[in-house]
Amino acid sequence: MNAKARLGLAAALILSSGLAQADWSANVGYASEYYYRGIFQKNTSANGGLDFEHGGFYAGTWAADVGDGLEVDGYFGYGGEYQDFGYSVGFTGYYYTGDFDDTYREINLGGSYNILAVDVAVGQYDNFAGPTQDYTFYSLTLEKNGLYGKYAGFSQDVDGEYFELGYGTSVVEIDLGVSLIFNDKDLSGTGSSDEAIIFSIGKSFDLQ
Repeated sequence: MNAKARLGLAAALILSSGLAQADWSANVGYASEYYYRGIFQKNTSANGGLDFEHGGFYAGTWAADVGDGLEVDGYFGYGGEYQDFGYSVGFTGYYYTGDFDDTYREINLGGSYNILAVDVAVGQYDNFAGPTQDYTFYSLTLEKNGLYGKYAGFSQDVDGEYFELGYGTSVVEIDLGVSLIFNDKDLSGTGSSDEAIIFSIGKSFDLQ
């Protein structure tokens, strides 16, 4: 049994014990531009996902239109709180139905206190026929009442930094968001820094 299959089996065993009591939800959305971690993916992109959570354990899948097929993500992990501190640990895989990109797999670590959140992802990129690449992603986010600012970047075989400023709110149970992204030349892919303004709309559904 390969490592990927073992991870899937472990998640299934953990989650099956409380499946009947799990909280199921789904989501759909649309963005004027799809950026992920400061990197441009596609103009105008629809997306959707399915999640469930029970006792701090979570698992889900999410997909987005990237033009040449779909990006399909799968993830699972555990999150909780201790006094005023939040924490999480998990696994995420990014897979593609076309030739837009190759597979990424990573371990995710997160911590939060009050308005501050810190996230780290340590991963590996299959890189088509080339040598695999290792990367570390890090981010520092301040958020209050829907307004947030984020500084983030990459190290190891992938390099670059970006800053994101945004605001999100809900109107009649519809999620609305706007964000500004400023990335450096290493992430923009154009040889110079880049800026973007992104509008998004989404809806979440409880499936109980």
